[in-house]
This record gives sequence, C-alpha cells and structure tokens, in this order.
Amino acid sequence: MEARLDYFGNPVGGKFMKTIISAGRSLAGSPLSLTVQELVRIRASQINGCAVCLDIHTKEAAAAGESDVRINLVAAWREATVFTEAERAALELTEQACRMADGGGVTDEAWANVAKHFDEDQLAALVGVISLINAFNRVNAIVQNPAGDYRAGQFA
Repeated sequence: MEARLDYFGNPVGGKFMKTIISAGRSLAGSPLSLTVQELVRIRASQINGCAVCLDIHTKEAAAAGESDVRINLVAAWREATVFTEAERAALELTEQACRMADGGGVTDEAWANVAKHFDEDQLAALVGVISLINAFNRVNAIVQNPAGDYRAGQFA
C-alpha cells in the first residue's frame, strides 16, 4: 500500500505536520501520565480507523511498559477489568469527543466523571491529547499512510 500523498514531503503538509508535532511535544511534560495519554491515543485511533497511529501508539505504549493485555483490551475497555476508574473516565471522554458528529458531543456527566479524577492541568492536557490525536488520525486516514513498520522511539 502506498500513501495517496507524501504529506510530510509536501511543503505545505510538512509545515502543518511540524506545527502539530510541536504542539504534541508540549504535552510530553504535562502532569497527565504517559499511560493515560497512550491509552487515549490508541482508543481515538481505533474509533477513527487510523492504522498508522495504532501502529505508533500501541508500540509506544508497549515500549513504555504497558502490558499486552491492556493494549489489546482498549477497544473493549467497558468490559475489561484492567483499567482504573480514572483511565475509564478518560476513555469515555475520548470516545465522546471522537464521536461528536454522531450527536450529543461530550456530556456533562462524562466531563464531571473525568473531572473527579484529574486536576485542571491534567484535564487541559487530556483535551489537548484527544484533540491532537484526532488531527493526526484524520491526516493519516485521508492520505492513507500505511502502517506496520514503525519502531518505538522512531520520532523521538
């Protein structure tokens, strides 16, 4: 499979990607745990059908010490017993944010639940992570970037 467009190699696309990559780096030192960030990125990428982001974030999560069981159960987190209440709240917020077009948007209940587990700085980072992964998912899904050959730490 070949991408429809070499987005990184295109001057306009490359400039855009550098900008959102830079925004993502600003979240690296946030008080939101890397575990939550990667779980959110994986779930959003599953919902949005972004194979390359799933390739990246499942491998990054594993490299950061996340278990295969938890990585494999992200798609079925509601029925899985391996996630904390805070992680479950973050995954619910992620799902609602990714599916806004399906009606309803993010509910007050989901926000209140996530706010029980995270302080304002963590919430700001969580919203940023969800927003950025959605942008990456859409770019990669639109241009059909192929997945499978990512190596953990490749973009570090």
